[in-house]
Amino acid sequence: MRRNKVVVAVAGITLALGLGACSGGGAGSGNGGASGDGGSEGASGEGGTVGVSMPTQTSERWIADGDAVESGLKDAGYDVTLQFAGDDIPTQSQQIDQMITTGVDLLIVAAIDGTALSGQLQAAADAGIPVISYDRLIRDTENVDFYVTFDNEEVGVQQATALLTGLGVLNADGSKGSEAGPFNIELFAGSLDDNNAHFFWKGAMDTLQPYIDDGTLVVKSGQTTIEQGAILRWAQETAQKRMEDLLTAAYSDGSQLDGVLSPFDGISRGILTALQNAGYGPTIADGMPIVTGQDAEIASVKLINDDVQSSTIFKDTRKLADQAVTSAEAFLAGNEPEANDTETYDNGVKVVPSFLLPVDVVFKDDIQSLLIDSGYYTQDQVESGQA
Repeated sequence: MRRNKVVVAVAGITLALGLGACSGGGAGSGNGGASGDGGSEGASGEGGTVGVSMPTQTSERWIADGDAVESGLKDAGYDVTLQFAGDDIPTQSQQIDQMITTGVDLLIVAAIDGTALSGQLQAAADAGIPVISYDRLIRDTENVDFYVTFDNEEVGVQQATALLTGLGVLNADGSKGSEAGPFNIELFAGSLDDNNAHFFWKGAMDTLQPYIDDGTLVVKSGQTTIEQGAILRWAQETAQKRMEDLLTAAYSDGSQLDGVLSPFDGISRGILTALQNAGYGPTIADGMPIVTGQDAEIASVKLINDDVQSSTIFKDTRKLADQAVTSAEAFLAGNEPEANDTETYDNGVKVVPSFLLPVDVVFKDDIQSLLIDSGYYTQDQVESGQA
């Protein structure tokens, strides 16, 4: 049913599945701001001060983003105030309030809840402080000036395509595969307060729906709406519990689950833990369902390398950080940043000019070329599952 793969012995799979954020800086970046949910103040620069608000350090991805943005801004000659909000909305609001009060010249914000910062952004606008929305679109306010992100709908398309490829319905080149199903699948979505979750879901479901309609794919639980699949705050433990509940409710008759659409590697690890505990696997070759992911977190890259998780989406945070710095420099020089999308991202009040970056899907065979050769991870990090 699936591509033949070399079965790699998985030592300590439970530990690997439970890995969350690393304590140090993310791949491809420095160590600034990674020691706790506080902040770091850059060395004195000549170009002004930029406040950077990141949502959490419970995902290594956001540590990497924060470090990369801070490093790029410092290299460009700016002071930097970097804060991580610990996935707590009031904390992020307070941190941004403090940045405005202390007189930053520009804000770069990756919001926990894209609808919860209107008061802070009004204060920023009143003070003449431009706001760049970073990766997660800030909604319901006119006071967001620019958006830097990846092509989020394409992320969903690639996740769905990776699921179909892993099942053998499609070949790697997108042509029709040898498998016709029917395959039992389940669907997971991100946190509904994150605007990106809706783009991921749309791209994925637009791709999967024809296969659901013709019976190639069967969502045995019947849970096919984003509200049913949503995982608040993208939490691994919540995803594990939902997967356990789905297995109990829909698969206790002895039927087998073949694949899971997962929008994020942390969610994927929760799903895989539930599947392992239910007797699936330990590897895909041994019957572990095809599970997708996103962010190429090192713990999940190891699982892909070990034939446990099927795929992930690689969003090179170094490129996103570079674009955020480029956009910040334009604003601080009194110019408008270059946008390559001025139609897609309507935040409920206005269409926010945006710069979209491409993404890559990573199967086991892609780890070397996309992640190691690019310098994002080392071979040792992939083998150990730690960065």
